[in-house]
Amino acid sequence: MGETEREARIDLAAAYRMACHHGLNEGVCNHFSLMLPGSDDRFLLISYGTHWSEVRASTLLVVDMDGRIVEGEGEVEETAVCLHGPLHRARPDLRCLMHTHQPQVLALAMIEDGKLEPASQNALRFSRRVAYDRDYGGVALAESEGERVARAMDGKDILFMGNHGVMVGGADVAKTYDDLYYLERAAMVQILAMSTGRPLKPIPPEMEAEAVRQLSRDNRHRYAVEHFGAIKRILDRTEPDYRE
Repeated sequence: MGETEREARIDLAAAYRMACHHGLNEGVCNHFSLMLPGSDDRFLLISYGTHWSEVRASTLLVVDMDGRIVEGEGEVEETAVCLHGPLHRARPDLRCLMHTHQPQVLALAMIEDGKLEPASQNALRFSRRVAYDRDYGGVALAESEGERVARAMDGKDILFMGNHGVMVGGADVAKTYDDLYYLERAAMVQILAMSTGRPLKPIPPEMEAEAVRQLSRDNRHRYAVEHFGAIKRILDRTEPDYRE
């Protein structure tokens, strides 16, 4: 294993571990994937039955686009392949994919015409980046569902999956996890505000555009790298075995 692959494995294991701490996991379900460095047809994936709190860099599987295990021991969950394989094929720009049923985002995806509103600073991080799939497609047990989800993303990097969950994609683990985390925070405060029964106060379009400019892609990526570095330092102190 080369150093680049080892670092990729460490990053993905760290994301799984911290997602557990942030309450984004659900049993042994859902999955994060990361294209293997230097490859366009193989990706890293958790072995089915592994709890996110016990993921280690060395236990991640290498699988091909059809779900065959190329390296590692364990089982590939069918839904993981049916979602991630077609998405990685259709969106090579999204090297990392994170699919969860995280509660706050799912709650918005359960509401009729529910969406993330431009009513908080965190929500503006996602301005014009979110697609909405209003049609629940059932449990993803066929590649056709992954292909449908890829089409529903419509070139965006985040998809609210109706009555199901969320799919977040990015160029690397740091940026993708940063988006996953802040998406849940933005959904949480929106739901909290909605629970008062008072109408949301949207941010004016001209100020939204200015904030989006301030939250430029370069600035977001720098922040994501720093945020993820802090996450790994926390894990290094508390759960250093994630690197093994």
